[in-house]
Amino acid sequence: MGKTIEVENLQVWYGEQLTLKGISLNIDANQATAIIGPSGCGKSTFIRCLNRMHETIPNTKVRGSVRLGDADLYSVDPVDVRRIVGMVFQKPNPFPTMSIFDNIAIGLKLGGLRNRTELQDRVEKSLQMAALWDEVKDRLYKPATALSGGQQQRLCIARALAVEPEVLLMDEPASALDPISTMRVEELVMELKSSYTIVIVTHNMQQAARIADKTAFFLNGELIEIGDTSQIFTNPNDKRTEDYISGRFG
Repeated sequence: MGKTIEVENLQVWYGEQLTLKGISLNIDANQATAIIGPSGCGKSTFIRCLNRMHETIPNTKVRGSVRLGDADLYSVDPVDVRRIVGMVFQKPNPFPTMSIFDNIAIGLKLGGLRNRTELQDRVEKSLQMAALWDEVKDRLYKPATALSGGQQQRLCIARALAVEPEVLLMDEPASALDPISTMRVEELVMELKSSYTIVIVTHNMQQAARIADKTAFFLNGELIEIGDTSQIFTNPNDKRTEDYISGRFG
């Protein structure tokens, strides 16, 4: 089951530029929370801080705290953080030299799992959870790059799920996909949130309205407001939120 994420006064600098200006919010367990806002408002930076992916970018400095349940995510090894806080990126990124099977199994092998039967079981379970098993079960040892874009994205979701995280971060996971593949990813989010805490960055207002329980609106590195998705879209507290959702800017 997922856990609540508590973010307090999160500030992020890239070099001298302050990108996030003191973000504080709680992300509820076993719900999908959408992060919306115009380009450059700090959405991707924010979710990268939730599993410390920002540390792969030079000259990045962070202050504030991120807690997952009772754990302070900034006081443990970042490799361990990324096992419990999985991430799916905007563009599908299967490992190009590996088969479908090995793309899923690699995280399990790095975690020390060597038993072949258990590996096969975990790979199958992950592909089923990502609604991909029936499409690939007869070609598990073919290159992952032979899959369509939508299938590759679901493969990346399966890869993230294989190591049994508690949180799944998704940075515009459907923006590069066709409408049918987008619908499948959205259906997947709806199914997975009963078992995981999901945070999804999206530019697609309709997508946020369809799949998110809560929605947070970011602008210029600040959290303007967060609330139930229906309330944010129909009766926001801040005029800037209303202007963005109605298409007046952004």
